[in-house]
Formats: sequence, C-alpha cells, structure tokens
Amino acid sequence: MKIEEFKQKLIKCLNEINIQASEEEIKKLYEYMNTLIEWNKVMNLTAIVEPNEIIVKHFEDSLTINKYVNENDEVIDVGTGAGFPGIPIAIFNEKTNITLLDSLNKRINFLAEVTKNTGINNCSLVHSRAEDAGRLEKHREKYDIATSRAVAPLNVLLEYLLPFVKVGGLCICMKGPKTDEEVKQSENALKQLGGKVEKIEKIILQGENIERNIVVIRKIKQTSKEYPRKAGLPSKKPL
Repeated sequence: MKIEEFKQKLIKCLNEINIQASEEEIKKLYEYMNTLIEWNKVMNLTAIVEPNEIIVKHFEDSLTINKYVNENDEVIDVGTGAGFPGIPIAIFNEKTNITLLDSLNKRINFLAEVTKNTGINNCSLVHSRAEDAGRLEKHREKYDIATSRAVAPLNVLLEYLLPFVKVGGLCICMKGPKTDEEVKQSENALKQLGGKVEKIEKIILQGENIERNIVVIRKIKQTSKEYPRKAGLPSKKPL
C-alpha cells in the first residue's frame, strides 16, 4: 500500500475515535506496518497482514485507549506481542514512557527493529514473563497504567497486570464482545489484588463493524506480596 492511500484510510479510521494524526505520526505508523508485514513472512507475529485490516484491527483498535493516557505517565503493555497497543500509544504520546513486556525474545528483537526504524525513543523493551517481572522491585507498583490486549481471561489477566500498577493507577484491559461474564467471574481476583471496576466502555470499530470492550479498573489498594503467583499458576488456577 502506497503511503497516500494508507494516510487516507488511517485518517478516516482515527476520526471515528476522535484522534488527529500528524504527518510524523502517520509516517511512523506506515513504517511500523511495513516492518510488521516484512518480519511476519519469517516469524508468526500476527494473523492480520492485509494493510487495510492492520489499520483497523491493530492501529485504530490500539488507539481506542489513547484518551486514558496522560503526558508523563509510566505505561506498561504486558504481553505486547507485535507491539499492540504499546507502539501506537508510544507514537502518539512522545512524553510518555512505554514499557513493552513479552516472554518471547524474538518478539522483543522485532520490537527493537520497529523502534529503530521509526525513530521511537520512548519505549523500553523487557524480555520476561509477567509473573516474574511483577515481583521485581523496579517494576512492581511503578506504573500509572498497565494494559494488555487479548492475552487471557480477565480473572487471569488481572493477576498479570495489577501488581505493576501504583495505588490510584489504572489497569486497562482490551477485550472483545461478551465481557460482562468475564467481569462477573473476576470478582474474587479484584478483591484479592486490590482493583475495582471503574467503567466498561463499548467501542465499535466502524471500519469493520467490530465490537470491543475496554474494561477500566482502578487500583484501590496495594497488591499482597503473594501475587503474582509463580509462572503458569495464574492461568492454571485463576483466582
């Protein structure tokens, strides 16, 4: 896809979520898309490789949470994979520090290439499992926002995310349709980990008529040191 066609499609999609993109931001997203398509030929980063779909299902989708991010926030994207939502958030928030955490080193290598190619300098890359990093002093309760997209059921995801968040900070979980049942099943996890559901925002990605839910959780008390449990346990025995 030529950059002019990309620009027109991107601007139209971002208008739907009230985001204006500068020429520099458009250029960086275009470079990111091309790097993703190229690397995906040799490693499995995403099933979404058609440019129009990348714009809607990766870029527009990631930026639906942009309004929750404030200047100078510390944000961690847990299980970032190919960099969603973290890289688009970093591009649109140059004064915000974004930590991209993933358990696979080859994905971290890809993200290093993306940040180099696009000139993004507000991202830190961390190769670790969430359960391990969440116990380290340099990461534990150090972030204003922890976010994740399509990583695990909510009651599992909360054990990955909430240990990273400062008291008063936000845990932003990007989910598909039918989120209400997951929220109901997460009552015990919220109680144990110190979170409270603040809102559930329904989003329709107009480009594809896809429903998304953003579950916004406020950290209201410190997380007990017994969480997160050791690697693998949160998914095997959810709270």
